[in-house]
Amino acid sequence: MKIFGISGTNGAGKDSVGHMLADRHGFLFITVTDMFREEARRTGREPTRETLADVSAQWRRERGLAAVMEIALERFGHELEKYKGLVISSLRHPAEADYIREHGGKVVWIDADPKIRYQRVTANAHARGRAAEDDKTYEEFLADQEREMKPSGDAATLNMSAVKERADIFLTNNGNDIEAFKDEAEKVLGFSA
Repeated sequence: MKIFGISGTNGAGKDSVGHMLADRHGFLFITVTDMFREEARRTGREPTRETLADVSAQWRRERGLAAVMEIALERFGHELEKYKGLVISSLRHPAEADYIREHGGKVVWIDADPKIRYQRVTANAHARGRAAEDDKTYEEFLADQEREMKPSGDAATLNMSAVKERADIFLTNNGNDIEAFKDEAEKVLGFSA
């Protein structure tokens, strides 16, 4: 069983790599951010980036620091025979990266130039159903990234810089050709194109 945990900055291409592994290699792709969106909506809150960060911290406080990884692996376990591996996106806490590695997986960090990522995010916000999260000025976009990279609060809050420190594989996605990026990611992750 192969496991990849994907992390990185907003708009870098995390979901693109997850979908590539699902489509081309039969992986189950779970995005924990969608789990947090569902919880936010279920509790009547707008799924802004701040709300999603609050939901994730609350889950870590109530269920343990790697709770979302445990839930994802449990979902995978129920469908083990259908898939060749598991890819989980978006790791936001070091305990999540540690969990992936403890289960024999690899942590992938994806990044791109901030201006390129901002253009991607704002251009696709409505199409992805994420206008509430991504309808921001460039300065707000950078402030969100800064807040997510460095912890401010208790041990359950976001700390993406610690996830980045634990990454096994690094990808940069500054281009405009998503298929070329997927092909490159496929090679870097050890699959033939």
